Amino acid sequence: MAAAISATWAFAGRRLRSSPPFSCSLSSSAPNTTRKLVLYSKPGCCLCDGLKEKLEAAFSLSTPDSLHDVVLQVRDITTNPEWEKAYQYEIPVLAKQNSHGNEEILPRLSPRLSVEIIHKKLVAAFS
Repeated sequence: MAAAISATWAFAGRRLRSSPPFSCSLSSSAPNTTRKLVLYSKPGCCLCDGLKEKLEAAFSLSTPDSLHDVVLQVRDITTNPEWEKAYQYEIPVLAKQNSHGNEEILPRLSPRLSVEIIHKKLVAAFS
């Protein structure tokens, strides 16, 4: 089985703490109370890149319902045959990790949505 290659970014305020892009990540050093999102993507996917940029902007918004603690993991589906088979025609796919550590696929976010609307939808998904 191919090694999973992913990139993880944690957002604290407006500062970005990140591991090197597309580094191999087998375990998370984030605390258990951290909210986690997974973005299934692949190189050259402009919709994936656009969603990632909007997610980063949504995480940094200063609102009462802050998403500063959300950790985003970007998974390249071309590195894992199971991901590629499941999502090759669906990317970008966004999933949240629930309290049991299982992934729940979130409804597709339109590329036309504003950062503020994406923020509201993510807050609702984590509620």
